[in-house]
Parts: sequence; structure tokens; C-alpha cells
Amino acid sequence: MTDADERERTLLAERAARLFSGRVEFLLSAPQLKFLPEPGVPEIAFCGRSNVGKSSLLNALTGRKAIARASVTPGRTQELNYFEVGDPTLFRLVDMPGYGFAKAPPKVVERWKALVRTFLKGRQTLHRTLLLVDSRHGVKDVDREMMRMLDETAVSYRIVLTKADKIKASELDTVIAKTADEARMHPAAYPEMHVTSAEKGMGIPELRAAVLADAGA
Repeated sequence: MTDADERERTLLAERAARLFSGRVEFLLSAPQLKFLPEPGVPEIAFCGRSNVGKSSLLNALTGRKAIARASVTPGRTQELNYFEVGDPTLFRLVDMPGYGFAKAPPKVVERWKALVRTFLKGRQTLHRTLLLVDSRHGVKDVDREMMRMLDETAVSYRIVLTKADKIKASELDTVIAKTADEARMHPAAYPEMHVTSAEKGMGIPELRAAVLADAGA
């Protein structure tokens, strides 16, 4: 990386920090696609299996304590939750319902698949999806299923490893390498991966900058 590239990355991170410290507000929850907001600004979606730490990451990213709340029963929340960033709104964050339905009835699973697949295929303002993977477990079969869905719908996505503070550095290195190998087999996977800890703030500035760049804001 050249000095100019490094300066540009630093400036982007500083701008992203200022932006996320400003207006970030919940807009709406959409249990069906007909309730989605008008597609007037770019959107960045977050997806991951239940208990991956999606709510914690969204809270850390936005610098709020409870802008995103975890579902009481994992796998039960079947809504697309929208948050606006900036004043005026520059882009939106979309919190997608978690997958990996250990306790969910089959009808709930099918409804989730229909909602998410149709959203991914038809939302032209969706600039990028962030696929969250638990560092303690690496890529699981349910994650691969989601990656295939993103590939099939031609939605570009970044892989974000969560809870990186919960395992040893040597184990984390192994997970990073295996996840990178997995990502190379998926055409829609973005080559840059993010390693984060919502609790420790690890990787959060870099992820904010990536979201800002992806939104084109």
C-alpha cells in the first residue's frame, strides 16, 4: 500500500467515525416486502446465523448501546429492520433476520427463505451484504447455504468474523485462513475479510470505513 493509499484510508476511517457518531435512527421493521421503505438511498445489509453477534456488532458500529436488539428466541424474528445513517440520510443499514433455525418450525424457515431470497434478488439499492461468521466456529453449513444464496442472487458480500476476542490468536489465524479459502470458492464473496470484536472494538473503525465506501456516501 502506498503512502497516498494509506492517507486515503485514514481519511475515510475518520469520516466514517464522524458520520456514525451523528444521526443513526431506527426507521422501520418490514415483516413483508410490501412494507419496505422507498429505495431512495443505498443500503448495506447485515446477515448471519442466530447468536453470531449481529446486534452487538451493529451497536458497536453505530456507537449505540441498544440501537439493535437481539431476539429473545433466536430464529424467531422474521423482519428486515431498517436504520438510517446521516442527516440528511446518506444510506441505510438493513438488519436481516438470523438463520440457523434450531428451534423454528419448518413454516418459519420457508417464510424466511422466501423473504430473504426475494429481497436479495429485487432490491436494486442494496450495494453490499455483510455476512457475519462466528470466529469460534468458522464457516458452518448454514453459512455456506447463505453464501450460495448470495452467489445465486449475484449480491456481493463481505465476510465479517465476529467475537474474535473469544479465541486464542493462533486459533484465530487458522479460522481466518480457512474462511479465506472458503470465500475463494464463492464468486460473490468480496476478497477483503474483516475480523472484529464488538466487545473490544477490534476492527470496528475499519468496518465503518468499508460500509461507508460500499454505500458510496
